[in-house]
Amino acid sequence: MIFFKFPFGENFLSVDNKPDCTNVSFVSFTGENQLDFEGNVKEINDLPEVFSDDLSNITLEFPNEDQEKYVGKISSVIDFIKENDLKKLVIARQKLVPYGRLNDAGKINLTQTFLNVCRAYPNAFAYFFNKDGKCWIGAFSEVLGKFNKETSEFETMSLAGTLPVNENWTAKEIEEQKPVTAYISTILKNYSEHVEQSETTDHISGNIKHLRTDFKAKTDKKDLEKLISDLHPTPAVCGIPKDFCKNAIEKFEVLPRQFYAGYIRVETESHIQYFVNLRCAEFTKNAAIIYVGGGITAQSNPEKEWYETELKSEAILKNIAIS
Repeated sequence: MIFFKFPFGENFLSVDNKPDCTNVSFVSFTGENQLDFEGNVKEINDLPEVFSDDLSNITLEFPNEDQEKYVGKISSVIDFIKENDLKKLVIARQKLVPYGRLNDAGKINLTQTFLNVCRAYPNAFAYFFNKDGKCWIGAFSEVLGKFNKETSEFETMSLAGTLPVNENWTAKEIEEQKPVTAYISTILKNYSEHVEQSETTDHISGNIKHLRTDFKAKTDKKDLEKLISDLHPTPAVCGIPKDFCKNAIEKFEVLPRQFYAGYIRVETESHIQYFVNLRCAEFTKNAAIIYVGGGITAQSNPEKEWYETELKSEAILKNIAIS
């Protein structure tokens, strides 16, 4: 079962379960796991109600990082960045939210939670799926790639740096976004003779904002999957150099990212689109696991990084519906 909505879209979509095609896929951060939904994309009018008590349990002996542990870890990450002269390393954490903290009944209306997220983030790709014992809800507006089948135009964006919407950009956020932009530009030039790059602007996402630069290029459809493979994971969710930072992520992060910071591939008659899977959570019968992270640089402040991840967790947390 899967439901989703395109950015600024008014209609809810699903797949028709025809086994002859797969048009929606979730790819994990490492690329080692992929969850496919078979069938053609179709519009749907009514969403069935799904509740948390229909899901499996998760043990509450979960290695949840509190503020003290996270701040200590980020301090070590900053030392590692300086020792290895890295521009940026992205570090994630999982926030465990037992439903008892939200409501004594501990019953979450997952369908309404998805609808709340859709309303809160109309510019995001939003989804809700429950398959093979995995139940996730997410919404984020970063496009890893959008390919127009008719014109062969490919679009992507550099999205990095995070602040509350009412704060001014500092050198830390500006320097954090620059290598993401340079990385994407370099890769696109391997696939296209002409690459268009926009000015950098603010990208608002609920209670926070990011720095955004857009790209357009003409490319061949046969090169599309290789291009996506080269782009993912971008420095916005990993770091530079890619392989070195992926190894460092395994060293510093407590648990695997699963589908967090991976991407979602959706193919329709006119386009093939790839969305970065951020602002997401995994739901079980008795708890939600909210995945959040941040780009760490030599100028990072560990306490501020904790606050940033807490802000990001609200994208899901404040929209959880209790029945």
